[in-house]
Amino acid sequence: MVVADDQTVVREGIVMLLGLLPGIEVVGAAADGLEAVRLVAEHAPDVVLMDLRMPRCDGVEATRRIRAQYPATQVVILTTYADDDSLFPALQAGARGYLTKDAGGEEIVRAVEHVMSGEAGLSPKVQLRLLERLSAPWVESPPAGSAAPRELPDGLTAREAEVLSLVAEGMTNAEIGRRLHVSTATVKTHINNLFAKTGVRDRAQAVRYAFRYGLARPPGTPIT
Repeated sequence: MVVADDQTVVREGIVMLLGLLPGIEVVGAAADGLEAVRLVAEHAPDVVLMDLRMPRCDGVEATRRIRAQYPATQVVILTTYADDDSLFPALQAGARGYLTKDAGGEEIVRAVEHVMSGEAGLSPKVQLRLLERLSAPWVESPPAGSAAPRELPDGLTAREAEVLSLVAEGMTNAEIGRRLHVSTATVKTHINNLFAKTGVRDRAQAVRYAFRYGLARPPGTPIT
Protein backbone atom coordinates (compact mmCIF):
# COMPACT_ATOMS: atom_id res chain seq x y z
CA MET A 1 0.00 0.00 0.00
CA VAL A 2 1.02 3.61 -0.62
CA VAL A 3 -0.14 6.42 1.68
CA ALA A 4 -0.49 9.97 0.31
CA ASP A 5 -1.07 12.94 2.65
CA ASP A 6 0.61 16.35 2.63
CA GLN A 7 0.63 16.75 6.42
CA THR A 8 3.72 15.03 7.82
CA VAL A 9 2.27 14.24 11.24
CA VAL A 10 -0.92 12.83 9.73
CA ARG A 11 0.95 10.84 7.09
CA GLU A 12 3.36 9.32 9.61
CA GLY A 13 0.49 8.55 11.97
CA ILE A 14 -1.44 6.73 9.23
CA VAL A 15 1.65 4.73 8.25
CA MET A 16 2.22 3.77 11.89
CA LEU A 17 -1.42 2.73 12.28
CA LEU A 18 -1.38 0.66 9.10
CA GLY A 19 1.82 -1.05 10.22
CA LEU A 20 -0.11 -2.47 13.17
CA LEU A 21 -2.94 -3.85 11.05
CA PRO A 22 -2.92 -7.47 9.82
CA GLY A 23 -2.45 -8.10 6.12
CA ILE A 24 -1.30 -4.57 5.21
CA GLU A 25 2.23 -3.60 4.15
CA VAL A 26 3.07 0.05 3.44
CA VAL A 27 5.65 0.31 0.65
CA GLY A 28 5.75 4.09 0.31
CA ALA A 29 4.46 7.41 1.63
CA ALA A 30 3.87 10.49 -0.51
CA ALA A 31 3.51 14.18 0.42
CA ASP A 32 1.53 15.09 -2.70
CA GLY A 33 -0.24 13.61 -5.71
CA LEU A 34 2.77 13.68 -8.03
CA GLU A 35 4.83 11.67 -5.57
CA ALA A 36 1.94 9.24 -5.13
CA VAL A 37 1.82 8.59 -8.88
CA ARG A 38 5.60 8.09 -8.92
CA LEU A 39 5.46 5.61 -6.05
CA VAL A 40 2.69 3.65 -7.77
CA ALA A 41 4.87 3.42 -10.89
CA GLU A 42 7.80 2.24 -8.76
CA HIS A 43 6.09 -0.23 -6.42
CA ALA A 44 2.84 -1.26 -8.19
CA PRO A 45 0.88 -1.38 -4.89
CA ASP A 46 -2.54 -2.97 -4.66
CA VAL A 47 -4.04 0.12 -3.00
CA VAL A 48 -3.29 3.80 -2.50
CA LEU A 49 -4.77 5.50 0.57
CA MET A 50 -5.18 9.01 -0.83
CA ASP A 51 -5.80 12.40 0.77
CA LEU A 52 -7.65 14.99 -1.37
CA ARG A 53 -6.24 18.43 -0.52
CA MET A 54 -2.54 18.32 -1.45
CA PRO A 55 -0.14 20.71 -3.22
CA ARG A 56 1.17 20.36 -6.80
CA CYS A 57 -1.32 17.61 -7.67
CA ASP A 58 -4.42 17.03 -5.58
CA GLY A 59 -5.95 13.68 -4.74
CA VAL A 60 -8.58 13.77 -7.47
CA GLU A 61 -6.05 14.38 -10.26
CA ALA A 62 -3.63 11.83 -8.78
CA THR A 63 -6.45 9.27 -8.64
CA ARG A 64 -7.35 9.98 -12.25
CA ARG A 65 -3.73 9.48 -13.38
CA ILE A 66 -3.24 6.30 -11.34
CA ARG A 67 -6.45 4.70 -12.58
CA ALA A 68 -5.61 5.59 -16.19
CA GLN A 69 -1.97 4.50 -16.13
CA TYR A 70 -1.98 1.73 -13.50
CA PRO A 71 -5.48 0.21 -13.47
CA ALA A 72 -4.42 -2.70 -11.26
CA THR A 73 -3.96 -0.24 -8.37
CA GLN A 74 -7.11 0.71 -6.51
CA VAL A 75 -7.57 4.05 -4.72
CA VAL A 76 -9.27 4.60 -1.38
CA ILE A 77 -9.77 8.23 -0.42
CA LEU A 78 -9.04 9.10 3.23
CA THR A 79 -9.94 12.72 3.85
CA THR A 80 -11.46 15.18 6.28
CA TYR A 81 -14.13 16.15 3.74
CA ALA A 82 -17.34 14.32 2.85
CA ASP A 83 -19.16 17.12 0.99
CA ASP A 84 -20.45 16.73 -2.57
CA ASP A 85 -17.65 18.82 -4.08
CA SER A 86 -15.06 16.45 -2.62
CA LEU A 87 -16.90 13.13 -2.83
CA PHE A 88 -18.26 13.03 -6.36
CA PRO A 89 -15.16 14.25 -8.26
CA ALA A 90 -13.08 11.64 -6.42
CA LEU A 91 -15.47 8.83 -7.32
CA GLN A 92 -15.69 10.05 -10.91
CA ALA A 93 -11.88 10.02 -11.09
CA GLY A 94 -11.92 6.32 -10.27
CA ALA A 95 -11.66 6.00 -6.50
CA ARG A 96 -13.30 2.76 -5.31
CA GLY A 97 -13.32 3.66 -1.63
CA TYR A 98 -14.00 6.81 0.37
CA LEU A 99 -13.41 7.21 4.11
CA THR A 100 -13.24 10.20 6.41
CA LYS A 101 -10.34 10.60 8.82
CA ASP A 102 -12.44 9.63 11.81
CA ALA A 103 -12.35 6.06 10.46
CA GLY A 104 -10.73 3.48 12.72
CA GLY A 105 -8.25 0.80 11.76
CA GLU A 106 -10.91 -1.88 11.29
CA GLU A 107 -12.87 0.34 8.92
CA ILE A 108 -9.75 1.04 6.85
CA VAL A 109 -8.97 -2.69 6.60
CA ARG A 110 -12.55 -3.42 5.63
CA ALA A 111 -12.50 -0.76 2.90
CA VAL A 112 -9.22 -2.11 1.52
CA GLU A 113 -10.57 -5.66 1.49
CA HIS A 114 -13.72 -4.50 -0.27
CA VAL A 115 -11.90 -2.68 -3.08
CA MET A 116 -9.52 -5.61 -3.52
CA SER A 117 -12.50 -7.92 -4.01
CA GLY A 118 -14.07 -5.61 -6.57
CA GLU A 119 -16.56 -3.95 -4.22
CA ALA A 120 -16.84 -0.35 -3.07
CA GLY A 121 -15.17 0.61 0.20
CA LEU A 122 -17.40 3.44 1.39
CA SER A 123 -17.98 4.66 4.92
CA PRO A 124 -21.60 4.58 6.16
CA LYS A 125 -21.69 8.40 6.07
CA VAL A 126 -20.62 8.42 2.41
CA GLN A 127 -23.09 5.67 1.50
CA LEU A 128 -25.89 7.73 3.04
CA ARG A 129 -24.82 10.83 1.11
CA LEU A 130 -24.79 8.87 -2.16
CA LEU A 131 -28.28 7.53 -1.49
CA GLU A 132 -29.54 11.03 -0.70
CA ARG A 133 -27.98 12.40 -3.86
CA LEU A 134 -29.33 9.62 -6.08
CA SER A 135 -32.81 9.95 -4.62
CA ALA A 136 -32.95 13.73 -5.10
CA PRO A 137 -35.01 14.53 -8.23
CA TRP A 138 -33.07 17.70 -8.99
CA VAL A 139 -29.89 15.84 -9.87
CA GLU A 140 -31.52 14.07 -12.78
CA SER A 141 -31.19 15.27 -16.35
CA PRO A 142 -33.86 17.75 -17.49
CA PRO A 143 -36.92 16.04 -18.97
CA ALA A 144 -37.21 15.80 -22.73
CA GLY A 145 -38.55 18.97 -24.26
CA SER A 146 -37.50 21.21 -21.38
CA ALA A 147 -35.35 24.25 -22.03
CA ALA A 148 -31.60 23.69 -21.92
CA PRO A 149 -29.88 25.39 -19.01
CA ARG A 150 -28.54 28.79 -20.01
CA GLU A 151 -24.84 29.50 -19.95
CA LEU A 152 -23.71 31.10 -16.71
CA PRO A 153 -21.85 34.43 -16.83
CA ASP A 154 -18.10 34.82 -16.32
CA GLY A 155 -17.45 31.08 -16.31
CA LEU A 156 -19.31 30.43 -13.07
CA THR A 157 -19.97 26.79 -12.29
CA ALA A 158 -23.47 25.63 -11.37
CA ARG A 159 -22.41 25.22 -7.73
CA GLU A 160 -20.86 28.71 -7.62
CA ALA A 161 -24.07 30.18 -9.05
CA GLU A 162 -26.05 28.28 -6.43
CA VAL A 163 -23.85 29.63 -3.64
CA LEU A 164 -24.18 33.14 -5.07
CA SER A 165 -27.97 32.89 -5.09
CA LEU A 166 -27.92 31.88 -1.42
CA VAL A 167 -25.60 34.78 -0.60
CA ALA A 168 -28.18 37.01 -2.27
CA GLU A 169 -30.82 35.54 0.03
CA GLY A 170 -28.78 36.83 2.96
CA MET A 171 -27.50 33.48 4.19
CA THR A 172 -24.26 33.22 6.17
CA ASN A 173 -21.52 30.82 5.11
CA ALA A 174 -22.56 28.40 7.84
CA GLU A 175 -26.19 28.49 6.70
CA ILE A 176 -25.17 27.93 3.09
CA GLY A 177 -23.04 24.98 4.17
CA ARG A 178 -25.97 23.38 5.99
CA ARG A 179 -28.28 23.96 3.03
CA LEU A 180 -25.84 22.39 0.54
CA HIS A 181 -24.46 19.72 2.90
CA VAL A 182 -20.91 21.03 2.56
CA SER A 183 -18.38 22.43 5.00
CA THR A 184 -18.03 26.14 5.74
CA ALA A 185 -14.51 25.94 4.29
CA THR A 186 -15.94 24.66 1.01
CA VAL A 187 -18.45 27.52 0.94
CA LYS A 188 -15.61 30.01 1.48
CA THR A 189 -13.71 28.45 -1.41
CA HIS A 190 -16.71 28.80 -3.71
CA ILE A 191 -17.22 32.42 -2.64
CA ASN A 192 -13.55 33.25 -3.21
CA ASN A 193 -13.73 31.65 -6.65
CA LEU A 194 -16.89 33.44 -7.71
CA PHE A 195 -15.55 36.77 -6.39
CA ALA A 196 -12.43 36.29 -8.53
CA LYS A 197 -14.43 35.35 -11.63
CA THR A 198 -17.00 38.13 -11.36
CA GLY A 199 -14.67 40.85 -10.11
CA VAL A 200 -16.84 41.76 -7.11
CA ARG A 201 -15.13 42.84 -3.90
CA ASP A 202 -17.71 42.10 -1.22
CA ARG A 203 -21.04 40.41 -0.58
CA ALA A 204 -23.04 43.56 -1.35
CA GLN A 205 -21.53 43.72 -4.83
CA ALA A 206 -22.08 39.98 -5.19
CA VAL A 207 -25.79 40.44 -4.42
CA ARG A 208 -26.09 43.19 -7.05
CA TYR A 209 -24.30 40.94 -9.55
CA ALA A 210 -26.71 38.09 -8.80
CA PHE A 211 -29.72 40.36 -9.37
CA ARG A 212 -28.23 41.82 -12.57
CA TYR A 213 -27.68 38.42 -14.17
CA GLY A 214 -30.89 36.83 -12.94
CA LEU A 215 -29.17 34.42 -10.56
CA ALA A 216 -31.40 35.66 -7.74
CA ARG A 217 -34.64 37.62 -7.48
CA PRO A 218 -34.68 41.02 -5.78
CA PRO A 219 -37.09 41.08 -2.81
CA GLY A 220 -40.66 41.72 -3.88
CA THR A 221 -40.19 40.46 -7.43
CA PRO A 222 -43.30 38.49 -8.44
CA ILE A 223 -42.84 34.85 -9.38
CA THR A 224 -44.14 34.22 -12.89
